[in-house]
Amino acid sequence: MNELVLSLFPGIGILDTGFEEHGFCVVRGPDLLWGGDVKNFHPPSGVFDGVIGGPPCQMFSSLTHILRHRGYPIQENLIPEFERIVNEARPRWFVMENVIGAPIPQTQGYMVDDTLLNNRWLGEEQNRLHRFSFGTLGETKLKYRIALFENMRKSARVLARGSIAIGTSGPNRLRKLGHRNRAGLREACRLQGLPEEMFDHSPFTVEAAHKAIGNAVALPMARELARAVREAITNDTI
Repeated sequence: MNELVLSLFPGIGILDTGFEEHGFCVVRGPDLLWGGDVKNFHPPSGVFDGVIGGPPCQMFSSLTHILRHRGYPIQENLIPEFERIVNEARPRWFVMENVIGAPIPQTQGYMVDDTLLNNRWLGEEQNRLHRFSFGTLGETKLKYRIALFENMRKSARVLARGSIAIGTSGPNRLRKLGHRNRAGLREACRLQGLPEEMFDHSPFTVEAAHKAIGNAVALPMARELARAVREAITNDTI
């Protein structure tokens, strides 16, 4: 493939990895994690075949009221920046990843196929439901390959605060997942489909690593999304 893809809000690059493994050439845009600011970024028009990215989702998360209750700052809505960059870059297609409560991106001239994908539908342990908005200049749709059986083991969603959601309501809905220890960090990596030792020799603090992992799409989901996009834009079954 010769698809050149711009990645917005790349974080630690898990979504990018899924696309790279399926033959896409990914160029990472600016990210606050690395000292960049997407608000100051203006891509060239007509250079990128695709744009991918997951703007911060806190504002649209079902856990936002809990974070506010505990005094945590809520990230601003940067979906308009994603929309602006797509309109400036004019790729043939784009994918925006976010939580299910996030709005569908509004872009000039693009038809959007809005789908939901859960990590567990792929046979994985962690319950992690995300929305993927696939925009094209036609009416192209994504088709996911769903596992025949669900995983017998089940874990709730890994969160950026070093916790997992346990399915109850109210401020006690979160369970600590080793927020400040390496054992919890390794478990979070495993649930996200990453090597458990990924951060063993990293300069990240444990807290920063938890945040980066919890804000990311799970790697199995990134792989299946990339496979579905490749199939949709090439008409080749993979």
